[in-house]
Formats: sequence, C-alpha cells, structure tokens
Amino acid sequence: MTPPAASALTLPPGARTIAYLGPEATFTQQALLGQPDLAALEAQPVTSISDVLVAVADGSVDLGLVPIENAIEGSVTVTIDALAFELDLLIQRELVIDVSLNLLGVPGTTFDDIAEVSSYQVATAQCRRFLHERLPGAKVTAANSTAEAAEAVAAAGDTAKAAIGTSLAAEVYGLDIVAAEIEDHPGNQTRFVVVAREGVPRPTGHDKTSVAVFQRADVPGSLLSILQEFAARAINLSKLESRPTKKGLGDYCFLIDLEGHIDDELVADCLRDLKSKQADVRFIGSYPAAGDHGPAVRRDSVAAWAQAAEWVKGLRDQIH
Repeated sequence: MTPPAASALTLPPGARTIAYLGPEATFTQQALLGQPDLAALEAQPVTSISDVLVAVADGSVDLGLVPIENAIEGSVTVTIDALAFELDLLIQRELVIDVSLNLLGVPGTTFDDIAEVSSYQVATAQCRRFLHERLPGAKVTAANSTAEAAEAVAAAGDTAKAAIGTSLAAEVYGLDIVAAEIEDHPGNQTRFVVVAREGVPRPTGHDKTSVAVFQRADVPGSLLSILQEFAARAINLSKLESRPTKKGLGDYCFLIDLEGHIDDELVADCLRDLKSKQADVRFIGSYPAAGDHGPAVRRDSVAAWAQAAEWVKGLRDQIH
C-alpha cells in the first residue's frame, strides 16, 4: 500500500486559514507550499512556533503548521510540550521534507568578513561542525526562524553578519549563498504537523497515532508495562521518548507515535487498556502518515485481533 497522496487527504470542514512559522521563506512555508490544499488556504506567517499554536487554540486561525522533529536534532520540544501539556490541539497530518541549510550573506560577503552568524537554534545546531571548522571566531546568535535571520542580515547590509537559511530565503531577501549544504550530516529531514482545535481525519489505511502516557507510579517495570500493551497486539512504535511533566524533578511521561488509527479496533483496545491502567493517556491525534512503514503488518494484526474477538464472542454466546 502506498501512502496517501496530498490530493486524497481532507481538511477539517470549514478550514480557511492556516498559520505557519514565518516570515516568508522558512522551511515551514516550503512544507506548506508542497501541499496543494494547504497552499490554497489563507496563509498567515507568525513570529514563533508558540504563536502558531496559540493562534490555533484561541481560534484566530483554523489550522497551524509547525515543525515537530528533525533527523539530526530530534524533537522540537516547544511543539511537543505544547501538544502534550499545554494546549488542546489535534494533529491532522504530518509532512516530511528534505532540509538543506546554507550560509547566507549580503552580496560580496566572504568567510573572512563574517563575525556573526544568526539562525533558528535548531538550524544552528545542525551546523555545529561547520561553524566550528570554518567560522571558529564568529558569534552565533538566535533568531525565531531561519527566514527572520536572513531578513535581518539583508536589512543590516553588513558583510560581517551572516545567516543560516534556505536557498529560497536567499532569493527572497537578495542574499548570496556564501556556502551551500552546510549541515553536518547528509540526508537531513524535518517532520512537520498540521494541527487543529478538534477533529480526527478518517483512516486512510496508512496512519499514525500520537499519545502521551502518564505513569501511575514511577516504579521498576513501569515502562515495560506500557510497552507490553503494544507488543501484545503487534503494534509498531515509530517513536518513543520521555519528557518531564513539569510537575516535579524526576516526574516523566512518555510520548509515543504508533502505527495505526484510533478507528482500528486493535489500536482502540490498546489505548483503552492503557487509559484504565495508567494515570492518564492524552490523545494527540490519529492522522495520515508520511512515507511507507509497512502497513501490511498493521492489516495482519487487525485481522488476527478480529479473528480472536470472534472466537471469544463464540465462547460467550454459549453462556446460559
């Protein structure tokens, strides 16, 4: 089974506006423009990931598009924490795009000129080795986005200032690409999610579900007891990480991405058991998955569960 094409996906009814991390020429905008239905919405760039999520939560916009994970740096914690602890939002779709970072400067900039490099912190972290080897004396400063950094360099008009950003940002803000593809590791990708206040997209047959599981007690074997619920049903986990719950030092929950949809009886049964046995389970969404992660395994597991359920029903039907 191939992953669903963007044209086969649906948006929440009545969705007309979408906020994204701006300004113009961020990777987030690049991801948005790659989805025809999202690109057709009224797009509103905002200055931070938190602002995107809050705009959706308070109803200022219908949808938001934010980065959630990078292949080099891992989770984007501001997104993860907002969805797990702070805001009642549901993921509607995930997008994965290739990421190539470039060193940008005003026309005529050379390595010898550069004294300061600015970018979004996640982007800067992906270029640590390059900065250490090629610009060891340069000051590294943070911006709200790669595009904001590029815009500021263009406005300053100073060859001593450079930004790390997209090739699109170079075009939009009239900058030179001083060095291309400066990320420390090849094959860099970023995963983005579309979020809304409510609604779960219908299953496509190739879906992912995200949850936050809060332990009833932090005791030996507590994580194993959670994982056994998935293992017993042959549900594959594509991501597992722990995050502090913000309630006290050493108090952690587990953020889990699993293959399947809440509409799958096997997934529903698993979450039902977790909800009854753990302190809490927060549902973050069931949505079309990007890429191809072996949906045949999910189909086989659902079929096996259905056969077992029918067997149990037959036994119970014999009760006088």
